[in-house]
Amino acid sequence: MTKKYKIVGIDEAGRGPLAGPVVAASVSIHEKFLPYKINDSKKINKKNREIMFEKIIENAFNYGIGIVSADIIDKINIHKATLLAMKESYQELNYQNCMVYIDGIFKPDIIGNLNAIKHGDRLVPVISAASIIAKVTRDKIMLKIDKEFPMYNFRKHKGYPTKNHIEMIKKYGICKYHRKTFKPIKNL
Repeated sequence: MTKKYKIVGIDEAGRGPLAGPVVAASVSIHEKFLPYKINDSKKINKKNREIMFEKIIENAFNYGIGIVSADIIDKINIHKATLLAMKESYQELNYQNCMVYIDGIFKPDIIGNLNAIKHGDRLVPVISAASIIAKVTRDKIMLKIDKEFPMYNFRKHKGYPTKNHIEMIKKYGICKYHRKTFKPIKNL
């Protein structure tokens, strides 16, 4: 892209789970290539989210992924880990002088014209695109983790604190992907 500045959206997936990484995505894509009815990834069913993911990846000028593990989350906290994942995803773009739209009220430590927007994943299409990339990427990671530790049913709940997940933690203990500083794990 040869414009003097680029528009980038940034969002994350996986702040609330008890297991797995937090994943952030940064994406630069022309508005005309955004999928019809794009929205926050949580508002789109799995099948449509995966279709949109492919379309976004195919048509993006560039995108980056940042992944911060459960171990790092436990060391620095989920807030700092989320901002770190966002920073890493943005750095993968290798862009400068960007107009950056970020979902939420906090800004990662990156250079650009930063705009943090509460509920931005619903309001700004380029953030919605980043939301979809982050969610689908994290879900794929959780499916791999499920193959390693099938007793936790990560394929179903993706590490979120469902009744089933908490019951499996009580039955089997925690695995290396669990966030040891998160309730209810730290209270066990």
